[in-house]
Amino acid sequence: MTPSQKTAKTRQKDALRRTNGVTVHAVTIEQIIIAAARVAGSLPVLRWAFAGALIAVAVDLSDLWMMGWIRLGGIGDYQTFDKWLDLVYMATFLWVAATQWNGTHRKVAIALFAFRMIGLTTFELTGNRTWLVAFPNVFEFWFIYAAAQLHWWPDYELTPKRTAIWLAICTALKMTHEWILHGWKVLDNYSATKIVEDIWNNITQLF
Repeated sequence: MTPSQKTAKTRQKDALRRTNGVTVHAVTIEQIIIAAARVAGSLPVLRWAFAGALIAVAVDLSDLWMMGWIRLGGIGDYQTFDKWLDLVYMATFLWVAATQWNGTHRKVAIALFAFRMIGLTTFELTGNRTWLVAFPNVFEFWFIYAAAQLHWWPDYELTPKRTAIWLAICTALKMTHEWILHGWKVLDNYSATKIVEDIWNNITQLF
């Protein structure tokens, strides 16, 4: 285990407490800062569907950087922490889809949200991340696609065949994302900062 990995593990342990034999995750300043950023990043979509969705996704990914920069107590159970915060931006996406969209765009979005909630609920009950892969968050990718299409190509007819094609594309993209995170678990022992540092070190070693 590298020193940076040991530090990450130590920070996680420091965020845990034992009470009557039950593990309790103490709320740290680091969690509060990251949570505040994630919530703030979820709000622009209520005004600008497409741009706001991209902002929300970017801020969602930013916690990988923030965890590498902020040293204020760490995050105990990151997966649970992350999934609860995911619900914030998903709720804003759902609000837009349910109140501003019609027809197929709206129906598919609501169905995909419900589909993902089954996976999230089962994950919380079992702690098994396989459920996150089995019930991928295709809702997120569908929302981005639908927001872009409705903004730039409002006259595009979403036929059943086209719906199936776009759903297949969104599912393939999201399944790749979910498998990298929860199947291979490639980011479990790394922050985004650490990954960039490793890539840079490997490149500089070539010269």
